[in-house]
Amino acid sequence: MRQPLVAGNWKLNGSLGAISELLSGIGEQLSAVKVAELAICPPFIYLGHVQRLIGKSGISLGAQDCSDQDSGAYTGEVAATMIKEFGCKYIIVGHSERRHIYAESNDRVAKKYEQVKNSQLVPILCVGETLRDREDGRTEVIIAQQLDAVLGRIGIDGFVDAVIAYEPVWAIGTGETATPEHAQKVHEYIRNKLAAISKDIAANIRILYGGSMKPENAKQLLEQNDIDGGLIGGAALKAKDFIGIALAAN
Repeated sequence: MRQPLVAGNWKLNGSLGAISELLSGIGEQLSAVKVAELAICPPFIYLGHVQRLIGKSGISLGAQDCSDQDSGAYTGEVAATMIKEFGCKYIIVGHSERRHIYAESNDRVAKKYEQVKNSQLVPILCVGETLRDREDGRTEVIIAQQLDAVLGRIGIDGFVDAVIAYEPVWAIGTGETATPEHAQKVHEYIRNKLAAISKDIAANIRILYGGSMKPENAKQLLEQNDIDGGLIGGAALKAKDFIGIALAAN
């Protein structure tokens, strides 16, 4: 059975004081979470601070991105191996904001994914379509291209001990949410695409929903057969909401 994963992506948010307050609030309610694994992904600069604050609470730590290089003259980049030294378990790669704001190609995302795997960390690979793609009926085409870039570089075995997050780009930060039925259909497509190569790997990989999951809709989404948790944005910045989503997995 796949354990649900609720991962908070803090994006470009936080300060030393705000993070301490948020984690204190999460800690106060943590014992109520019986089923889901919790993970938080702060900005790079706060990884050490968060590592100290979560201690041995059982919350997993992750990063929001990494370089497609392991070392060298790449000013401003952060390698997966560096991230690992801060006790991180996860690294998000290919988030829609990286793809669309910073023009990261499928090939570059695949290189980052490979760096994460080579560092023995767990990639959270984000895939998803824009509103235009959806309106043109190209959801599956776009997601297939995003998955094929990783498959072509690292093969199906690269999806062992990995996580995929489906992000309908049109639902991120807009308040819009895919219906549970639509989200399930896309999650099922992703699992079936991998199952065509390896049924075992497809059956075990966790696929998260990354489109404005909130306490109000989490239960309906998590009840779907192929939705194994959420990659949470805005709601992860509020302890009550973040824990509320995790409790839906109970």
